[in-house]
Amino acid sequence: MTRSLTPTIAALTLAAIAFSSAASAQTVLRASHQFPGGQGDVRDEMVQMMADKVAEADVGLEIEVYPGQSLFKAKEQWGALVRGRLDITALPLDYASGRHPEFSATLMPGLVRNHEHAQRLNDSEFMDMIKEVIQEGGARVLADAWLSGAFASSQNCITSPETVEGQNFRAAGPAFEQMLEAAGASIASMPSSEIYTAMQTGVLDAANTSSMSFISYRLYEQVDCLTEPGEHALWFMYEPVLISEQVWQGLDEAQQQALKAAGQEAEEFFATEAAAIDQQMVEVFEENGVEVVSMSEEDYNAWLEIAKQSSYKNFADNVENGQALIDAALAVE
Repeated sequence: MTRSLTPTIAALTLAAIAFSSAASAQTVLRASHQFPGGQGDVRDEMVQMMADKVAEADVGLEIEVYPGQSLFKAKEQWGALVRGRLDITALPLDYASGRHPEFSATLMPGLVRNHEHAQRLNDSEFMDMIKEVIQEGGARVLADAWLSGAFASSQNCITSPETVEGQNFRAAGPAFEQMLEAAGASIASMPSSEIYTAMQTGVLDAANTSSMSFISYRLYEQVDCLTEPGEHALWFMYEPVLISEQVWQGLDEAQQQALKAAGQEAEEFFATEAAAIDQQMVEVFEENGVEVVSMSEEDYNAWLEIAKQSSYKNFADNVENGQALIDAALAVE
């Protein structure tokens, strides 16, 4: 009986070895982001979608997703990515403006007017210039993503520039910090994931961030008034999915093509969802008893004038190709 089983055992052993070899040949990429996982945040869903699509492509590639800063803190991700310690990230690009000041152009007050304008920017000279800096820095874009944003305060409604005077304000990035400071606010810098605690402890009176972050981080629990993007959205931020250039160059052509295809699908999904997020934010905040207001065109223009004299001027004067980047963005109708 033992002899009759021997060929079967040998075959099973060989199959196990073959399976083990195939498993070990699988390339695993780690994707990190700061946003809540599995809770409906469209940025998390975008990365999860890419992981699913790459798995379906069956090219020996797997993406493991680490949400909620479980792998790297929000502002550590760019450095980890370009050094090859992290493979993929979904990142508010302005978070890396300390290393590459050009990235502040992707969060410049009033430079993006609405979601349709953001989509047109993706295929513009402006974005070509930004992506050149990204690639020179050691990464490349797998999927474009723009989110609009809002203002909120525990003190009063933010409309005209005078309404921010004396408030401790979190602004996402140098351009908004400079504009708000010029209007009389005090500035505290931090990633969006820290706003809730800062408001809860009295470190912040007010903040601006993306509509999705206002929902995901439950900021309706800490504020009394929300200024929605509305028809005059002052705040838009570029939050792409990026891959380390070192990692990209180590993949074979089939794997690269699978990532490109997954990125394109995720980008289209995100663009469809992004515009609806603003209305979702309004509904969530109103349901939680928060007053919701909009900026008038007069308010918007007043802010834009302050921005031109502060953040726009500073960017043009101090950033290489700063004026060229502003001009390239403004040239997109």
